[in-house]
Amino acid sequence: MVLNTLSGRFLLLTIAFVMLAEVFIFVPSVARFREDYLLSRLERAQIASLATLATEDMIDDALERELLENAGVFNVVLRRNEMSQLVLSSPVPGEVHAAYDLRDAGAAELMRDAMIRLLDPENRIIRVLGHPVRGAGLAIEVTMETAPLRAAMIDYGLRILALSAVISVITAFLLFLAVRRLLVTPIKRVVAAMQSYAEAPEDARRIIEPTAGVAELREAEAALRSLQTQLTGALRQKERLAQLGGAVAKISHDLRNILTTAQLFADRMEASEDPGVKRTAPKIVGAISRAVNLCETTLAFGRAEEPPPMLGRVYLAQIVNDVVDSERLAAGEHDISFAEDVPAGLTLRADPEQLYRVLSNLIRNARQAIVASGKPGEIGVSAEEDDAAWVIRITDTGPGLPPKAREHLFQPFQGGTRKGGTGLGLAISAELIRGHGGRLELLETGPSGTSFRIVLPKAVDAFETTAP
Repeated sequence: MVLNTLSGRFLLLTIAFVMLAEVFIFVPSVARFREDYLLSRLERAQIASLATLATEDMIDDALERELLENAGVFNVVLRRNEMSQLVLSSPVPGEVHAAYDLRDAGAAELMRDAMIRLLDPENRIIRVLGHPVRGAGLAIEVTMETAPLRAAMIDYGLRILALSAVISVITAFLLFLAVRRLLVTPIKRVVAAMQSYAEAPEDARRIIEPTAGVAELREAEAALRSLQTQLTGALRQKERLAQLGGAVAKISHDLRNILTTAQLFADRMEASEDPGVKRTAPKIVGAISRAVNLCETTLAFGRAEEPPPMLGRVYLAQIVNDVVDSERLAAGEHDISFAEDVPAGLTLRADPEQLYRVLSNLIRNARQAIVASGKPGEIGVSAEEDDAAWVIRITDTGPGLPPKAREHLFQPFQGGTRKGGTGLGLAISAELIRGHGGRLELLETGPSGTSFRIVLPKAVDAFETTAP
């Protein structure tokens, strides 16, 4: 329906507002018409009185009645030289209801008297005073009835309203066409572009190009174009991630077979009597077991989601020690020191494998940053607890995170902390901590080093300890 459209409603509003404006014009217009009507009666009465004065009052009664009827009055009084003279007269059919002096009447008074007369249906006898034309005396006064005046005012008002309605319709129609041309058509174009884009958001050819001439609509088109561009990029990235997930699943399948063979050899190494082998074999077995478990998890889920954590009571110091030993070996001859400030008896509620992955990612990033700087450095791990949570801090004295990494720190493929990095480590770590109901935060970073904090909420229920 046309009235439910923007242009249709604009059409109705235009008609309504024009009619409202005409109402404000109607009152002074009717007042002006009443004043002109009364002045014309005074002028006619003056012309009729000239015939009497020219014959020096020698006119018969029939002629006098005809002159008064033509003037539309009952009698005429001329005031000359401070004297009033009844020039023409006839019987007045009633008492004078009111007197109106047009000589010094203001606009408000004229509008008030006009509305009173328009709303009063009774035929009244009124006296009207005014200035004679061409200075023929001091004043002229007539007595007349109001019925013809009111009828003429009503007729004039109806013509004014009819004319206003015509003007309103023509104006509204022209504005209707203008709105359709300037607003509705560009809006429909934007809607059509949105519908076309929704059919295939991956197709960059469907992204809208701003062409509107109206500044506000052009800004809306520019904002829509920016949104569509970002969404298309995100969808392409999601598609690449899905393809990457399939590739990772295939690689994980083959890698699991290789690690299973390595695990068999590691099990044999545990039976060796060599002290050095006995000391390192458990760590190798643990690392291979974690790698096998990770491959199996990837194959089981086959998408960028981590399984729910298997929560239990774990000794944090043991996990930190395993991670630090692995990173100390990876550091080789580079001058990196590790500081562990974790109470030996501190246990927390977590999934040990996932917590190991988080700490390994953070400490590995710190170690790689220090090695890339070519300067000696220190990596610290500390932990504490309060009534509500366990807090783990990982600090380093490396060169700090680059600006791009800080902007997209926990976003996959965007928050890489070093050249050649994928940015997956921190994203995976943040997701694993969220799965525990906690949060991973960047406390500070700069030339003096970087500091991360892990906050894990405490639980009321007791859990079985997974550590020996």
